[in-house]
Amino acid sequence: MFEVYITKTGKYLPNEAVSNEEMEGFLGFINDTASKARRIILRNNKIISRYYAIDKEGNSTHNNAELTRNAVASLFDEDFTSKDMELLSCGTSTPDVFLPSHAAMVHGLLKNQSVELNSSSGVCCAGMNSLKFGYLSVKSGNTKNAVCTGSEKVSTWMKSNKYEQEITNLKRLEEQPIIAFKKDFLRWMLSDGAGAFLLENSPRGSISLKMEWMEAYSYAHELEACMYAGGDKLENGEIKPWSEYSTEALFNDSIFSIKQDVKVLDKNILVKGAESMKNAMDKNNISSDDIDYFLPHVSSNFFVDGLQKSLSENGIDIPFEKWFMNLSKVGNVGSASIYLALDELMNSGKLKKGEKILLSVPESGRFSFAYAYLTVY
Repeated sequence: MFEVYITKTGKYLPNEAVSNEEMEGFLGFINDTASKARRIILRNNKIISRYYAIDKEGNSTHNNAELTRNAVASLFDEDFTSKDMELLSCGTSTPDVFLPSHAAMVHGLLKNQSVELNSSSGVCCAGMNSLKFGYLSVKSGNTKNAVCTGSEKVSTWMKSNKYEQEITNLKRLEEQPIIAFKKDFLRWMLSDGAGAFLLENSPRGSISLKMEWMEAYSYAHELEACMYAGGDKLENGEIKPWSEYSTEALFNDSIFSIKQDVKVLDKNILVKGAESMKNAMDKNNISSDDIDYFLPHVSSNFFVDGLQKSLSENGIDIPFEKWFMNLSKVGNVGSASIYLALDELMNSGKLKKGEKILLSVPESGRFSFAYAYLTVY
């Protein structure tokens, strides 16, 4: 087995930062009416700016593959060129197309040479799953390096025109022309961007991050889906897939919109997060004292106090001064969020040799959690 190091980090955030007051101008007004939930949700999540790969007229400026390609390209220089890459591992919740895979579409834009590909799907853990594939490849000696990414292009999923047919149908049925909270909620939470890591079997430059271990847990065997798209949840908790709906129903009910069951989320996300993190730390024999920087991906600042409380109840006491988050500045970028946070920390000038970093990523899709433990080298 070889050692594995994150030797470079990169990112790509499209266009200019979008403020809270500008959001609806980019995404559009549903039924020509301002969202009643927007201000409440933004007050709780404490996001003050984010990035969209669309312009003010709602036209797309980049697709997901282009965002990812740009993040990957930020890793290249005269010491590591696109021709040196051996493996490309890409994770996303929002691929541009069902087929081909997201990684294949990114590779097509890179136009470098033949490489091994991996595409990881899912929600926020898709980025960590892509990282683990690269980590295991380099560790096993399958490749000497790997480029791993997390990216999202969700803005076009949330534009108001995606809900117009549903609103029209509600009016025809003489019902309130307001989309369900489970859909409106996420319009004010999610944003676009991409991050990339270069993994190698030896350190490079003034600072590298040695990957000590990665762990992942799923609770889908005992919990129903919470965040989903391309289907709708039935009363028994099962998801009816898009392929079983009529063409008319796909548009009348906005079946392809991203939805989240907030009640299921609140009941499980913190409990299972603390449980899985304790399992990961116990398995690898580390304690809170062995963490200098804690990078938790949280979808909203609303969960921060609750997460610390849940961790403390499980014997994990990490004071807030060790927490490092950039949610308020870049928004919730799903599978890219942990990449963006670590990129900012690695380039902050704060890190000292020997310090330990714990990455923590939850996924509410059907409750998955992933962790990585790093040493500043």
